[in-house]
Amino acid sequence: MAHQPEQRPPEPAQPSGLPELTQSPENAILARSFDAVAAQYAASRPGYPPGLFDAVEELSGRPLAGARVLDVGAGTGIATGLLRARGARVTAVEPGAAMAAELRAAHPGTPLVRALGDALPFADGAGFDLVGYAQAWHWTDPARSVPEALRVLRPGGALALWWNVPDPDTDWAVAQEARIARRLPGYHRFGVAPDAPALIRGLGLGLRPVHRKLHWTRRVPLDTHLAMLGSRSYFATIGPAAAAPVLAAERAALLEVFPDGIVAEAYALELTVTLRPPAPTRGRGDANP
Repeated sequence: MAHQPEQRPPEPAQPSGLPELTQSPENAILARSFDAVAAQYAASRPGYPPGLFDAVEELSGRPLAGARVLDVGAGTGIATGLLRARGARVTAVEPGAAMAAELRAAHPGTPLVRALGDALPFADGAGFDLVGYAQAWHWTDPARSVPEALRVLRPGGALALWWNVPDPDTDWAVAQEARIARRLPGYHRFGVAPDAPALIRGLGLGLRPVHRKLHWTRRVPLDTHLAMLGSRSYFATIGPAAAAPVLAAERAALLEVFPDGIVAEAYALELTVTLRPPAPTRGRGDANP
């Protein structure tokens, strides 16, 4: 069945005028690898706890209900659906064709634009209340994606970046990451998540990012956990044949920790929120004659 045309948001979509995105070849390959595992991603990836959205509302200074939200790198729409459930008016941005197809199927009423966060196809001053990146900002060039977010946010609007990261305070999760890294040299780690505030401050834009960390757990069957691992970019890139023995070894190791076959996935949820500075106020003497 042919895909329906993507829905466009009501505001005019225009090129930003920025030059083409420059990614390292490795990052470009990893970022586009998710299309190969889009259905698996949609079925196995974790969502986000209500406390995340409570924190986003607190740090952004406004409720999500009624807010105009741009969900960039929206993937299969996991955060999109949760933002909509909080009453946000969401426009999704996703470059991958297969990932976008999953999002369309799950959220057919959500406007969807195929684009990258480094060159958002919206007019200056589009007036979004929130630009959010769920598990996606590390695929961008901060020197481009942050100014792009500021460009389309209203004055006082917020850029929010968040990631589910294997909890570094949970022994079995730490052991798992170490095993995978030993078996797969160059395995993609999660260093950007806690470093996001420093990266934003380092851009020299006078921004003041605020960081929060939340801890939460979900309990899932072992097969769901292994499918979640297999949906990560590194596994998707090496392909099922190379991934199979690593995942089989993980199954054996995890059954020693969770003999009932139910895995308690422990996450540290890293959140960074940055406000766009408010518009300068004019004094009476600043008015045009």
